[in-house]
Amino acid sequence: MSISENSCHILEENSLENVPITPQQYNDILHIQQQILEMMASQGRVSDILARLCSMAESLLPNSVASVMMLNPETGLMSVLSAPSVPPVGHMALAHLKPGPGGGSCGNAVFRNEPQYVFNTFDDQRWTNIRQIAYDFNLCSCWSMPIRNEEKKAIGSFALSSFEHRSPAPFHQKLLETSASIVNLVLRNQANEKRIRLMSMAMENASDGMIITDKDNQIVEVNHAFETIYGYKEGDVLHQNPKVLSSGKQDIQFYEEMWKSLKSSNKWSGEIINKRADGSEITQWMSISTLFDEQGEVQNYLSIFSDLTSLKKSQQQVEYLAYHDSLTLLYNKTHLEHVLADTNSNTLILFNINNFSYINGAYGFEFGDKLLISIARLIETKFNAQAAYRINSDEYALLYKGNVDIKARIKQIQNYFYLSPIQIEEVTLNISFTYGAASGNEFLLRNSALALKQAKENGKNRHHIFNQDEDSIDHSERQIFIASNYLLHIALEKGHVVPFFQGIYDNQKQQINHYEVLVRIQNNGEIISPSTFLEPARLSGLLPEITKVVVDKSFRLMADNNYNFSINITEDDLSRDYLSNYLAKKSAEYKINPKRVILEILEGVSSTGKKNHLVQLNTLKKQGYAIAIDDFGAEYSNFERILDLDIDYLKIDAKYIKDIDTNPKSYEITRAIAYFAKNANIPCIAEFVHSESVQKVVEDLRIDFSQGFYFSEPKDLPLSFP
Repeated sequence: MSISENSCHILEENSLENVPITPQQYNDILHIQQQILEMMASQGRVSDILARLCSMAESLLPNSVASVMMLNPETGLMSVLSAPSVPPVGHMALAHLKPGPGGGSCGNAVFRNEPQYVFNTFDDQRWTNIRQIAYDFNLCSCWSMPIRNEEKKAIGSFALSSFEHRSPAPFHQKLLETSASIVNLVLRNQANEKRIRLMSMAMENASDGMIITDKDNQIVEVNHAFETIYGYKEGDVLHQNPKVLSSGKQDIQFYEEMWKSLKSSNKWSGEIINKRADGSEITQWMSISTLFDEQGEVQNYLSIFSDLTSLKKSQQQVEYLAYHDSLTLLYNKTHLEHVLADTNSNTLILFNINNFSYINGAYGFEFGDKLLISIARLIETKFNAQAAYRINSDEYALLYKGNVDIKARIKQIQNYFYLSPIQIEEVTLNISFTYGAASGNEFLLRNSALALKQAKENGKNRHHIFNQDEDSIDHSERQIFIASNYLLHIALEKGHVVPFFQGIYDNQKQQINHYEVLVRIQNNGEIISPSTFLEPARLSGLLPEITKVVVDKSFRLMADNNYNFSINITEDDLSRDYLSNYLAKKSAEYKINPKRVILEILEGVSSTGKKNHLVQLNTLKKQGYAIAIDDFGAEYSNFERILDLDIDYLKIDAKYIKDIDTNPKSYEITRAIAYFAKNANIPCIAEFVHSESVQKVVEDLRIDFSQGFYFSEPKDLPLSFP
């Protein structure tokens, strides 16, 4: 499997790197500590304890596997000690791993004695020596924490490997740190004679406070963290009831519910406010477990708690940010989805700033941010909505209860911004919007978005109100799309995507001297046209995969002759920025001279293409590949950009050629394009030449090449050429 073909998804979690750990997440980690401590106290087998630890850690990171690897002090090599979700073949692949700079996340964790957070195992240098393992088992990212002995030396690693590209949030880092500490504790507890000493050490070294009471709920043990958090010395609280710590904030019912839970399920967890030795209040997340003796009788209660005082303050901020846009402070899309989850009838108006990208480009992003904030303040206060939202970059929403007169509301917004220019610094702007709106009690955001899309297609400063009969995606169309998408995936997997070749006729030499490569799917003897699967491929991001298949197979077939041939290149291919290396690789593999290859791009890419796309095309030109503009005349052409790009061929769009012999308008447009190409010294190709009469007009206009069924029908996998 190549990197480009792996099934990993990329999760953008950089925004979570500074998000505080939530109370529930603290509770999850405390629950792991509690479960493992209980298993150790019950003298469980080490293999069972470590397997349980791995499984619990995996449950907190979906789509991942946990593993414990230990260093053999005699050989200096690492092997798997526990990884219940990894198959035996995976254990074998990881056996005898040598720690070092290229030894993966775990090898580096031991080698460097520090945590290793690898976002992409497919290109990270730390995975150089074991890259194949990442490919074979689709391990996209891997976070590893060293397991240290009493001398703080790394003796192994605890790792979470994910099938998605992702970076750890603070919660995941805490989970890794805690799990590694627990593994160390479990291993050091293997010798039964050290069990009590190790348990005591665990309590003393824990960063969370611990209290152990006897069956009568009298305190018999506290750890050092308890003394630090509460300000009490151990002797101050021993043999006392924990109610000595009570702040009085919880009523009798609170404690009744706590003991009810302990008696029914042997555990309780929740938020509680207690009192320090100096009288100050402390908010804690506490987890209490019942411990039993060998006869199953209650022996002790174990309480583990974390100080949440500072967390409570930051939690409020996190909750605010979760539902508000950080720039404008309006409610965000998440809040809107939450509000719309109920069944009440509402009206939603989405509106998008016209030409915002140009404003950003002309005045800068800082200016654009100020404009967004100004608009936010206005829509929040001027239009009597239930709530105002910023949905994304330059898109806002107003939510109204019930059904309202949408046209009147939109007219109100239009009139206000028409009569009230916005002044930012010394610049005055008249802002306009394009609107989409819907009313009802379900799918309101989706329907408004569909309406906005329709309004944009109609032009700027327009509005469209969602109509269920006209705007809903037809069920049969959706089923066809799903079937086409499935067919495409199967075709790529089984090699059913194939190149077809259509000859291009040289009108001067009166012969076919090069070919266009067209893509087809062969399925059980049926030849499937690209009109069926190209749009699903574009929406699924699979166009580059199709291009790679076409390049590989056409290069292989063309290696046995000297004909030139053209291949269609999409904007998706240019966005992936892989063409230069991939074409060079295939040219070398099949010994294809780049001068034989013509890369056909759509007119829109040449006229409005991104700067990076144009740089790539010029680079490909320098490498020897020719560039052709396909479907020229289908869009508003930028003739200057075409000249700047120094293209080699210009293909006139088929819609003008197919009726050029009967339609004066098509004739005049074609004549103008041919005249431009001749003056610019660019060879011209007429597409869709299907009859003798069309070919005669093409020849009269002195167009260089003709392509169409009149001369050549597409052929699959030709063994010989005319």
